[in-house]
Amino acid sequence: MNARLAPPARDSLPAGVHLAPVKIRFAHCDPAGIVYFARWFDMINGVIEDFFAAALGLDYHVLIRDRRVGLGYGQAHADYLKPGLMGDIVDFAVLVERIGGASFGLLVPGYRGSEPVIAARLVVVTTDLDAHRAMRLPDDLRAALAAYEERSR
Repeated sequence: MNARLAPPARDSLPAGVHLAPVKIRFAHCDPAGIVYFARWFDMINGVIEDFFAAALGLDYHVLIRDRRVGLGYGQAHADYLKPGLMGDIVDFAVLVERIGGASFGLLVPGYRGSEPVIAARLVVVTTDLDAHRAMRLPDDLRAALAAYEERSR
């Protein structure tokens, strides 16, 4: 079994990191009032979609719909550190861990105040949606990720 992800302390996040507050809603929770594990990934995917426009200056939907660049998850891992509860505001940070040839790695921790509640690690694979195979990261995406990584260290 892998060791748990250790998210950085909330107050040690770099000034340039993308932060996205998400309110935990009734629809996110199971009957016990705790975020259902799969709903965390739905929230995180929304954070990533918004990250593209806000932090990378690229339209996530245009990449997929018009440019036919798939942005699927080749790997997705999460450590659930504390329960997320209805009414909580969870601030998600997006940190670039790696930029590869046809993929990039992201660490996405979520914090309730200063307390980490979830730490997710994603490997996003770029694919040609018409040929259904991996493709090199588009140059503009690679450059935007590198610039973001530099300013969010």
